[in-house]
Amino acid sequence: MFLRFAATAVAMTLAAPAFAQDAAATPETLPDIAQGAEDAPLTIVEYASFTCGHCANFHANVYPQLKSEYIDTGKVRFVQRDVYFDQPGLWAGILARCGGDDKFFPVSGMLFDEQEQWLAGGSGDEIATNLRRIGLKAGMTEEQMTACWEDTAKVEQLIATFQTNATADEVEATPTFIIGGEKVSNQPWDSMKEIIDTKLAEAAPAQ
Repeated sequence: MFLRFAATAVAMTLAAPAFAQDAAATPETLPDIAQGAEDAPLTIVEYASFTCGHCANFHANVYPQLKSEYIDTGKVRFVQRDVYFDQPGLWAGILARCGGDDKFFPVSGMLFDEQEQWLAGGSGDEIATNLRRIGLKAGMTEEQMTACWEDTAKVEQLIATFQTNATADEVEATPTFIIGGEKVSNQPWDSMKEIIDTKLAEAAPAQ
C-alpha cells in the first residue's frame, strides 16, 4: 500500500469516535515501543498500517519466524511504527496503544489477525464497534477505550510521530523496513532472513 502524506492528516482526528476539540498546539512525538533485548546487535523498524493487507500478511507469515529466530533469541530489537492512511487505521492505532506499552504488540497482532473482520463494517460506526470488540477481548473496558479515542492531544501526538518518522525515513509504502539503518521493501521470509544475517555479520565484533 502506497503512502499518502495528506495535508489533512490532523483533520482525521476530527472524524474519530467522539474526539474532543482541545488538541495541543504543538504536539510532541512519542517514543518507540520495542520488542527484544535493548542490547541486541541489530534493530529492525517496521512501518505498517493496520489497514494494509500486505502488512497483515507479513504479520501472519513472516513475523512469527522473525520473532522466534531473532527477537526472542536476543539478536534483534524490533520496533513497529504506525502509518495512518485513513481514519480506521488511525482508530486502530489509538486502540493498539490504549492498553499501555505491554499490550501494544498483543493488540497489534489481534488487529492484523482480524483485519478483514473489523474492516468489514459498512460505516465508521460499525468499524468502531468492531474495534471495541477487539479491545474488550484484549482486556480493555468500554470506558478505557472511549477515553483513549477522546484524548485528542494524544491523537495529535500519534499523527506527529507518524509524520516525523516516516518523513525522516522517506517511507513511501507499507510495509517498509529499516534493517540496520538500511531501508528495505516488503520481502518474503527467505530474502529478509538473508538481509538480517548479513547485517548481523557486519555488526559482529572483529575477531
